[in-house]
Amino acid sequence: MIALMAGPALAQSADSSSTGDTISWPDAPITVIGKPLDAPIGDRAYSVTVLSPDMLANEPSQRLENALRLVPGLQQFRRSDARSANPTSQGITLRGLGGNASSRALMILDGVPQSDPFGGWISFPGYDAINLASVRVRRGGGTGGDGPGALAGTIELDSAGITPDQSNVYADLAYGSRDSLEASLGTSQSLGQGGLTVSAQYARGDGFTPVIAAQRGPVDRPAPYEQLGVNLRFVAPLNATTELQASARAFTDERERGFAFSDNRNDGADASIRLVGRGTLPWSALAYVQIRSFESSFAAISADRRTATQSLDQYNTPSTGLGARAEIRPSLGSGSELRLGAEWRRTTGETRELFTFVAGAPTRLRRAGGASETIGAFAEASWQASPDLLLTGGGRLDHWRLSNGRLRETVLATGAPVTTSLFNDRSGWEGTGRAGFAWDAAGLLKLRGAGYLGWRLPTLNELYRPFRVGPDATAANAALSPERLRGAELGLDYEIYTIQLGATLFWNRLDNAIANVTLARGPGTFPGVGFVSAAGTFSQRQNLGAVEARGIELEARADIGDFDLVAAYSYVDAEVRGNVAQAAIDGRRPAQVPRHFATGSLGWFPQGGDSGLNLTARYVGAQFEDDLGQLSLDDAITLDARAAYRLSRNLLVELRGENLFDTTVQAGISGPGIIERATPRTIWLGVKLDIE
Repeated sequence: MIALMAGPALAQSADSSSTGDTISWPDAPITVIGKPLDAPIGDRAYSVTVLSPDMLANEPSQRLENALRLVPGLQQFRRSDARSANPTSQGITLRGLGGNASSRALMILDGVPQSDPFGGWISFPGYDAINLASVRVRRGGGTGGDGPGALAGTIELDSAGITPDQSNVYADLAYGSRDSLEASLGTSQSLGQGGLTVSAQYARGDGFTPVIAAQRGPVDRPAPYEQLGVNLRFVAPLNATTELQASARAFTDERERGFAFSDNRNDGADASIRLVGRGTLPWSALAYVQIRSFESSFAAISADRRTATQSLDQYNTPSTGLGARAEIRPSLGSGSELRLGAEWRRTTGETRELFTFVAGAPTRLRRAGGASETIGAFAEASWQASPDLLLTGGGRLDHWRLSNGRLRETVLATGAPVTTSLFNDRSGWEGTGRAGFAWDAAGLLKLRGAGYLGWRLPTLNELYRPFRVGPDATAANAALSPERLRGAELGLDYEIYTIQLGATLFWNRLDNAIANVTLARGPGTFPGVGFVSAAGTFSQRQNLGAVEARGIELEARADIGDFDLVAAYSYVDAEVRGNVAQAAIDGRRPAQVPRHFATGSLGWFPQGGDSGLNLTARYVGAQFEDDLGQLSLDDAITLDARAAYRLSRNLLVELRGENLFDTTVQAGISGPGIIERATPRTIWLGVKLDIE
């Protein structure tokens, strides 16, 4: 069955099965280990959507980034997924705060932040959606245990738990359009009172040609991809109340962008250890390390699209993320809770690039990077003021520091310096907080409201690395200030029988929003990027005065017999408040923000089994590609489907289709007006084997 939970009241019902320690069956309770602490009681005051494992399985692409599109108001910087998008464009945000390659929503896996340490984007090929117990999306600014980066909300991924004394092996294989192949293999084995989970997933495809047919030239070709991930998780009780959870994963991701010199590669490895105590004083302690290496090549394409000439080789971008977090939850009595904790994060990284190509060979070398660090403490209390009223509130204080910022450019042949910039270390304090309530008005009707503050530190990529996309060039800005958000929301949830409805009104103001601001058109030589041709624009990363967004989010779910209906809609009215130097964009809608977003899913699963049919329709409204509002991406409607039939207890076959009507979904427009599309019609035939 598909499960989309809307609002805190509905999310709470999902949490009882996805985060609890036991699942009650008629015969005896089955203990599940490897879970985090239960979701905070205070989450009932906020807008929460839960995606269940069945929902992930029924997503026709069966990719995490596409399943997340079912959450109202959640968007990625590009409409394309991780099979064709540039990895650096896959940032996540919510509620129309403006498109940005760096995520404005904090995504965590088993408590570990998932943003790239250098650039803030998300490496989606590194996730095994099959082994996720749940995905919880809490919209609205975060503080407390969420920490820096949770401006627009928090996306919590929890790995599947392990049941002692039970073991299973699974294998999936699917073949699709354009000679595409997907395969996964995994096992969960009990080891005494603990357990071990090992899984691997692989995907490849010849890809499609990204540029739309009417604009293609001889340089344009299909963009192949190949991706591999390996995941390992070990869980063991240390005593009656304390549990050790150790995780490690590694991935590699290679893609091309559809023309010569457009290949890129992203490699990563993570490791974490978490201790969870479930005694009279619940607590958790986490430590982790992230290692990344990114490579990318760029080309200049002639106006007639007949020739592609390499213009930049970002041959390595190593980065590292380190972190630790601890939390305790003293009891305040029945239905009440206190959370106290502290967190430390540190990132380091550097881009290494060859540029200014002459006769096909690079003549200059660029190295740019630095380090960032935050340390903070938080407290949050939730109080059951009466049987019908929950009050919650908390605060957090963080200290941040940017250090060792540098940009060096040298002549490759001689080593002579061209540019040497050493940026001053900077630091500061950020105080944030949130407060909310949840009122059970009449058993079936629940009213909730919240106000919050949040912040995000600029990434090393935004601070120190200039970049080019086609003929367009963007300069970095080492003087960027942290983004700061304030917002409020008011929601209503209604549940009767098997019908669940939720509605949320929200207002957000993001001060110092970081955006690429267009400053001039070529031809010309500009600071920080050099020469820009007549076909390109010159931009710089800048802090806007603010981005203000207000809107409404609607969610609905109904289980009627063998049918399961899920629907969601969001409307966002967003506007840039530019400062004096940004008059050209003042009052405009932010780039990459549609006003309307809607999704609907209808599932038919007889007797609640996994044989059945699922249809998913999505609508995304028109949005601007650029900050000046001169390049517009058309709206689009797509239809996806999945049909599954269980041949035996252990074997299931499925037929999946993405974008069945082959709609042209515009994913981007370059300066010369070249339109890139997202995934065209794709058909998959697959089998799933599960042995217990």
